[in-house]
Amino acid sequence: MRLVFRGLMAAAIVSALTLVVQTRGVVPSQAADVEIQIGQKLFSEGKYPAALAIFREARAHAPEPGQQQRALEGMVRSALRVAEFDLAMRSATELVAAQPQSADAAALYGDALWSDGLFPEAEQQYRRAVQLNPKTPRALNGLAVVLSSESRLQDALQAAQDSLTLDPAQEAAHHTVGMIYERMHRYEDAADAYAQYVERLPNKDQSLKAAWVRAEIKFLRSFEGRTPFAIEGGDARTVYAVPFQLVGNKIVVQARLNGGPEHDLVVDTGAEQTVVSEYTARALKMKAVTYTLSAGVGDIGLRGLELARLDSLQVGSLVMRNVACVVKNPALKDMPTGESDSFSPLALGLSMRLDYDRDILYMARQLPEERADVQLPLYLNRLATVRGTVDGRHPASFVVDTGGEVISISQSMAGSLDHQPFQRIPLKVYGTSGWDRDAFLMPGVDLAFAGIRFTNFPVVVLNLRAPSVLLGYQLGGIVGQKFLSRYRVTIDLQKSVLGLSKL
Repeated sequence: MRLVFRGLMAAAIVSALTLVVQTRGVVPSQAADVEIQIGQKLFSEGKYPAALAIFREARAHAPEPGQQQRALEGMVRSALRVAEFDLAMRSATELVAAQPQSADAAALYGDALWSDGLFPEAEQQYRRAVQLNPKTPRALNGLAVVLSSESRLQDALQAAQDSLTLDPAQEAAHHTVGMIYERMHRYEDAADAYAQYVERLPNKDQSLKAAWVRAEIKFLRSFEGRTPFAIEGGDARTVYAVPFQLVGNKIVVQARLNGGPEHDLVVDTGAEQTVVSEYTARALKMKAVTYTLSAGVGDIGLRGLELARLDSLQVGSLVMRNVACVVKNPALKDMPTGESDSFSPLALGLSMRLDYDRDILYMARQLPEERADVQLPLYLNRLATVRGTVDGRHPASFVVDTGGEVISISQSMAGSLDHQPFQRIPLKVYGTSGWDRDAFLMPGVDLAFAGIRFTNFPVVVLNLRAPSVLLGYQLGGIVGQKFLSRYRVTIDLQKSVLGLSKL
């Protein structure tokens, strides 16, 4: 399948370049117009790499400012589709500088900022676009994504629906509506919205996002007649206190899956769903509904896994029915340890508090108030992220990962730092996608998370390209147990904050 996809892309690029060659000898302004039209047609057919190549060609020699701006717009849109985040940012920055009063340019700049993991800056541009023109569909859709990441789901749904009212044909807003309904656990509505998204995709769209959505539709529809993530008893204010143990630097609780015996479960906020191993799924006689794509640390990058459903998940006094679940099948080979079973309270729709002094995990839909020494804005974009700054001038989004061990940065971030030459200490690191054979330790890095600072600190550098592509935004790094275990940690979804109180 991967070879076929690459073949399609190569053929599209060759075809596009042939068309460019045929414009040689034509008046430059006419040639640029032709190239832009070709790029737009290729984009509409889902041939995004070829479209990007054409738009870049047009931008390089278009003589008129209007043509340059149309080519830049095409570059941004195409670069976002093929996860060329840096190119999208450069092109969008140039575009908005040329059109400072354009609502469409501001909204597109917001999309580029979002893809770079700069969420507050993206929101600022979306709001600026709405001020310039309240009827800008792309800006309203961007605002809906921001509001959803802040767990303001009802407001997010309204913004997405307003965007669709202005432009019912835009596929992105249908996807946003589906994402919001899924967060609300309204699975049938989510499947319908995702189906509208897929219906509007070009036939040649073989992107990872499209493949993920097609699998998701089938999975969501499998819940027909069932209430997803239904809690037995209790209400929004019920707090579930569960003792945990630190085992090999992992937070482990006792749980029952499908009413079976007590079972070790790792608390892993770096996972998007509850996860069970192939061995556990076989023991529980779980049946796969469909297959999906996953991505994590490791040289496999993208990994095909099964989607299934747990009839019940019991952790302490919390009993939840109809829990979406990922099965790690096929299992990884040649790993130093077997793949563990894990869950994230956040994926269950619950806020959480980790008390490392008393070794207790608290979970609730609405946590009791508690003062924190430091509060960081939290964005839940499939994974929970917070803003960090590297070397004082590189802002980035870091995943809050209770299943991880160290503080790490991405290879992309490491490459942008002024540390040349620097000491590169090879490491043996493995993650959910196998061994990361390019991982290394980079000393002398300064990190800041609000008032928390690490000076001249050694960080692990990981290849986070695959998860960034699947998520649709650039991951700057990961904060794991080495960071979190110094604090009493609160992840409050209602307030969208990460609260840290020094132990």
